[in-house]
Amino acid sequence: MRGLRLPGGQELPVLGQGTWGMGERRAQRAAEVAALQRGLDLGLGLIDTAEMYGSGGAEEVVGAAIAGRRDEVFLVSKVYPHNAGRRDAVAACERSLRRLGTDQLDLYLLHWRGSTPLAETLDAFEQLRADGKIRHYGVSNFGPGDMSELFESELGRRSATNQVLYNLTRRGIELDLLPWCREQELPVMAYSPIEQGRLLASRRCGGSPSGIR
Repeated sequence: MRGLRLPGGQELPVLGQGTWGMGERRAQRAAEVAALQRGLDLGLGLIDTAEMYGSGGAEEVVGAAIAGRRDEVFLVSKVYPHNAGRRDAVAACERSLRRLGTDQLDLYLLHWRGSTPLAETLDAFEQLRADGKIRHYGVSNFGPGDMSELFESELGRRSATNQVLYNLTRRGIELDLLPWCREQELPVMAYSPIEQGRLLASRRCGGSPSGIR
């Protein structure tokens, strides 16, 4: 699997596995765990999840899938905007770590922009990084204006990525956000790169984009 190096130097796979929709039905748990493990077997070593998915259930599924295999995984999770304050983000991350059965995330993202000042979230992320609970932090669903504001501060410029919707039928970021991130040499992480599988059945599309650009 081809890798990509983050601004901080760590390499991660350019293709990974998402977990939106997992952890919502107990009857599906074994199949979901098996699917993630099969992905790891095939070299899809990045797993992306969030405290929002299945109200934490997806993180529990991931925890079961990576048990005994943590060193094979680049692990990403995300915090709700309403949990993104200085103290709340630290507590939310600790809850995610417990559900995932690990002591460290490789990447922790603000899921989307909320009412909490960015400075508070960045302070919490930096504390988590200093405490060894996360290796890198970043944002998700940020537009060009949000990114410009984020990069006004030194801590904001330490962000490792912006995770956004991007695939062959959702190409809006090519107009402004993607050029901005390229200029700043900030990797963009695409979620839904095959539109939850719908692109695989589309005659209009001849393939799917890489997960990270």
